Amino acid sequence: MALHYFVSDVHLGLDYMSPAMRERRFVSFLKSLPEDTESLYLLGDIFDFWYEYRYVVPAGYVRVLGALASLVDKGIRVYYFRGNHDLWTFWYLEKEIGLKVLEQPSFVNIEGSVFCLGHGDGLGSIDAGFKLLRTVFYSKTAQKMFSAIHPRWAFALARCWSRHNRLKRGAPAHIDVSGLPVFAYAESVLENKHVDYFVFGHFHSPQIRPVGDASSICILGEWVYGVGAAVFDGKSLRLIDHSEN
Repeated sequence: MALHYFVSDVHLGLDYMSPAMRERRFVSFLKSLPEDTESLYLLGDIFDFWYEYRYVVPAGYVRVLGALASLVDKGIRVYYFRGNHDLWTFWYLEKEIGLKVLEQPSFVNIEGSVFCLGHGDGLGSIDAGFKLLRTVFYSKTAQKMFSAIHPRWAFALARCWSRHNRLKRGAPAHIDVSGLPVFAYAESVLENKHVDYFVFGHFHSPQIRPVGDASSICILGEWVYGVGAAVFDGKSLRLIDHSEN
């Protein structure tokens, strides 16, 4: 049976807790995926910041991009979801690397099971402040204004913004998924649609819990402190350590 992997919240470029080591661990993970891997779903915040100008993409991440391109060249389907840190992903990853960018929530059939996938931010009830911030960041006008800033200054602003990443406050505390907005979102979806698994990132609290009568919700972890991946073998979904493959 083919294997299908799910990863989120690597936060490449976050200047905290040995970013170079984190990148090497992620590249090692990508290179060590088994031969029977059929698909890899990157569920957002793979980069702590990403922005593509027409002729400029962020410096760095060459080994990561090369490893992803190698997976695509092997015939592994690699899907990318925008997170709240790397939402300004436009064309480069699709045209140059061969990834397929999907919008959340996406409902996909994997080995006969229905999955609902996304980063998780913005699904369910969210506070007014975060909703306003998402509206601004997804605004085409705001994106054009940001594009007018020279990359030297734009990325300096991004690094300044990155200092507020909540992962810098310490290892994430465990959060009961039943209290998260995505849990209520999953319950609302199940009222009208059959879904076997809901898989999200964003909340940095790895766990798999039942939702509804016969479904499961999976929250992936992050790569700064610990677990950030899961695998589905056609029969069950399980969380894995980043060193496992």
